[in-house]
Amino acid sequence: MKNIVIATRGSKLALWQANHIKDCIERQHAGKVSVELLVLKTKGDIILDVPLAKVGGKGLFVKEIEEALLDGRADLAVHSMKDVPMELPEGLVLGTIPQREDASDTFLSVNYDTLDSLPQGATVGTSSLRRQSQLLTLRPDLKVVSLRGNVDTRLRKLMDGEFDAIIMATSGLKRLGLTAPRHEILGPPRFLPAVGQGALGIEFHQDREDIREMLAFLEHRPTRICVEAERGFLFGLQGGCQVPIAGHATMTGDDTFTLVGFVADLEGKRIIRETVNGAEAAARNVGLALAETVKQQGAGAILEEVYASEQATRS
Repeated sequence: MKNIVIATRGSKLALWQANHIKDCIERQHAGKVSVELLVLKTKGDIILDVPLAKVGGKGLFVKEIEEALLDGRADLAVHSMKDVPMELPEGLVLGTIPQREDASDTFLSVNYDTLDSLPQGATVGTSSLRRQSQLLTLRPDLKVVSLRGNVDTRLRKLMDGEFDAIIMATSGLKRLGLTAPRHEILGPPRFLPAVGQGALGIEFHQDREDIREMLAFLEHRPTRICVEAERGFLFGLQGGCQVPIAGHATMTGDDTFTLVGFVADLEGKRIIRETVNGAEAAARNVGLALAETVKQQGAGAILEEVYASEQATRS
């Protein structure tokens, strides 16, 4: 029997994702493959008292895991796609992208049913500059406060009364079966998700054809097309996972899609939002072209200000 090692973070959500892929593999290849997990701590798991944008968003949740792939301790890794940097280490590929879960965000509260029902000046927790800018676009009166930690920690802080509401990815809540007394889906077109949100990516060494073939049953072509278009948009803006950029692609036919790109300042006062249609074969290039379009409309200047602000805070 072949033994496969999956490298993963140790959070409940990361373990759920890794165990989900483990179960899929062992069910598909019953009696032929056994799977074990290698649980690692990443920089993003260790530094919990600082907003992600201030510790440098790129690679915070994957670097140590990718090192395990490169040195042979693990055969594959399961990531949340929104955490994966645009450029992978030499030799590694996102060889399999399974079907996407719900890409939306969820508003969670103990006392308030919706974002619109929050009182003036209410405190909302989120670790994401993308969510912050969109919240302030819709409700400029809100006080948006950085909220780090795993899903359980963030929900506990809400239940303890530290926040009037928090915003989290719907996919993580669904996967862990968690919610709050009151909740509202915040999704497109009103509220755009992070690039890759809700999707998983399975990373392994490009030479491992055995792994690619073993995982072929999990590959979901429509998800890959949409994620590649979104990541092309993010790459074209040279953005990491912690910037006020949103991108969301949806299939409109067997091989065509629509991509919406969004860039805003941290206060949600300057917003650039554009939509483009594209074909499967050019998914990444369509994203890159949309990035150039929004840069010409002022997105480049907005992002330069955001990066300068982050650099000033870190130094």
